[in-house]
Amino acid sequence: MMNRIMRVNLCLVGLVFLALVSCHQKSQETSNEPIVIDERDQKLNLSKVIPVDSVWAGHRVGFSMLTHKNRQYIAYYNKDRHMTVGQRNLDEDQFELYQLPVFDREEGQGTSTLLGWDSHNSVTIGIDSEGYLHLAGNMHVHPITYFRGRKPNDISSLKQEMKMVGENEKRCTYPHFMKDREGHLLFHYRDGGSGNGNEIYNIYDVASKEWTRLLDSPLTDGQGEMNAYASQPSLREDNWYHMYWVWRDTPDCETNHDLSYIKSPDMKNWYDAFGNKLTVPVTIDQQSVIVDPVPPKGGIINLAAKLCLDENNKPLMAFHKYDDEGNLQFYVSRIEEDAWKAKQVTDWDYRWEFSGRGSIPSEVRLGDFNRREDGNYELGYQHIKYGEGVLLLDKDLNTIGEVLKPDSFGADLELEGDFEGLEIRSTKDLGTPENGKTYRLKWETLPPNRDRAYPKPWPKPSVLYLYEME
Repeated sequence: MMNRIMRVNLCLVGLVFLALVSCHQKSQETSNEPIVIDERDQKLNLSKVIPVDSVWAGHRVGFSMLTHKNRQYIAYYNKDRHMTVGQRNLDEDQFELYQLPVFDREEGQGTSTLLGWDSHNSVTIGIDSEGYLHLAGNMHVHPITYFRGRKPNDISSLKQEMKMVGENEKRCTYPHFMKDREGHLLFHYRDGGSGNGNEIYNIYDVASKEWTRLLDSPLTDGQGEMNAYASQPSLREDNWYHMYWVWRDTPDCETNHDLSYIKSPDMKNWYDAFGNKLTVPVTIDQQSVIVDPVPPKGGIINLAAKLCLDENNKPLMAFHKYDDEGNLQFYVSRIEEDAWKAKQVTDWDYRWEFSGRGSIPSEVRLGDFNRREDGNYELGYQHIKYGEGVLLLDKDLNTIGEVLKPDSFGADLELEGDFEGLEIRSTKDLGTPENGKTYRLKWETLPPNRDRAYPKPWPKPSVLYLYEME
């Protein structure tokens, strides 16, 4: 319903959007006035649209948003590719913006916050239990780039730290902040390169304002021969943390292999799906963690998997790989008779042939994977040939139809920019708003280009919007 009414909304306020875009493209500045929402737009559950800033549109890179109590924080790269943070109270209609210095040290020391052409260099934010902001980003096999707030709830107090723990911080990639069950702030990242790296976890102490290792060793270890492209551990309905990954042998994405899974009650002690305790770090030698032994060139790519739990809190893994005819298909694997057993759930006539280095556009994506109240399962997908939809699977994982769902956020939004190749991008809220509302950031960029520069001309800056929905 929301997106169907959004189409009406966009027609009604289209002239306003176009006027704003025209203004942004001419001046490369944004108005700080929210777009007016009338009574008819309330049916959409869209309560507010705030133009935030003009942002870089020359290639895709991840932005971040975190709502904490009555405050909201965002982090992104502006039109000049400078790392920028914003904050507002939820009852305010504009953000206070603060551009981080390129080097937050004298005489050029520190690590740079100026974005290059690498689509890996997303920016992420976290907040500790005392309200101090933490930010990291702009690093792909690069010394850690980390900022810590000196005052609670204040982005302008962010200052660059030269280290977190001080070890294994020279070749960092994929930074993420997360909270554990007890509310402690954690930080994890890959130490090393694609095909040769380890997954590192730190924990923050608010009393000493110091980071230490959560584990005495990396969680996963490629032993110098591979690295794990891992999901973030998620706390599920059984009150355990669950995570999964694929191993990768080289920087070439076709060398992904062996979908794997582990779980933990406390983020320190880890088990396989059968209840066997594991030795950390987990390596390829621990065969009991392997869900499906997909070989290199077998059709699985970084994080091409989704997880849900059945009615007995047993894990199910949805993923894609090539079938016997070489087409890319979705499979779901579950535990039967003390072993993982996979079932093919699509019959598509299409092969996505992926290879090479750098960030690449996706032709096939798994969407959300959920168990319904009736015991059946829903598995979303995006496919370059078959479009976007949600498969309905019965309890035995037979495909019994498709589920009619509202279009995903942005599906019906029209591009504001007219530069060929622009795509709509969005990011979800990392926090849980206490006011019950939903927030999304939306902007437009070109897709990734294997981390290499596009030839000129480049698109004009895009407008970054905040969408507030009831």
